[in-house]
Amino acid sequence: MRAPRTVVALGAVLLSSAGCSGEGAVATAGPPAAGPARPGRAAVVAAADELARAGTARVRTAMEMVSGHTRVTIEGSGAFDLAARTGRLRVTLPPGTDGALPGERRRVRELIAPGALYMRNRAGVPADKWVRVDTTRLPDGNLVTGGATDPVTAAQLLRGAGRVAYEGVAELGGTRVWHYSGLVDIERAAAGAPPRARRQLRAAEKGFSGHTVPFDAYLDAQARLRKVQHRFDFAADPDGPPDADYTVTSTTELHDFGTRVRIRMPEPGDIWTGRIAAP
Repeated sequence: MRAPRTVVALGAVLLSSAGCSGEGAVATAGPPAAGPARPGRAAVVAAADELARAGTARVRTAMEMVSGHTRVTIEGSGAFDLAARTGRLRVTLPPGTDGALPGERRRVRELIAPGALYMRNRAGVPADKWVRVDTTRLPDGNLVTGGATDPVTAAQLLRGAGRVAYEGVAELGGTRVWHYSGLVDIERAAAGAPPRARRQLRAAEKGFSGHTVPFDAYLDAQARLRKVQHRFDFAADPDGPPDADYTVTSTTELHDFGTRVRIRMPEPGDIWTGRIAAP
């Protein structure tokens, strides 16, 4: 599926067409008894519910686009109220993008709420204003377009997990985790999501209809999602140069559960209603 170039979201440096594909994984034996109480697939599918029960966490994000010999990375960090599905991120764009000088990396502030993304420090926007994006209208449901997949949406995607394989025990930041891999069916994820998340996944479902997305998920002993990675394969734009297919790998890590998080959304007068020029 081709998606029009968006001029209102950070991931325009990554996204000019949309579609995804992935290879399957063969199911293997479940984790040892010391791992999450549920069997493998059930634990992965329930990750979003476990995060909501966890309440809050700090997050790190990374989004990498690879096309041929070209590689660009967007990095972010922040904190989320996982139950309220609100959070904040400070996202660092690749050098020279979004109006930055050559070699300079623009840092953009993001606030995330159900169905909405607010951005500040965008090129062409007054310094004291935010830009609001309706994520249910984006052709990928803001899975990659915002430059980061927020942890709530990343976990909601796992509701569509299938062909889950147990990959073994690993360690993240001193915490023992259980590693699973498999495929996400976005249509299935949307069908199983609660109403507040369903519209956004439905938007992504339209863009990725009939396709699956490979994932790797790492759960701790309390079945909380500590790291999740999705790999989106995008077809080249027919109007662009040949051999321009690319892969976007989105990684989200969660830590410091229970940290205090206060999110204040912009007032109507703080929101810029003008048009953002395309990068």
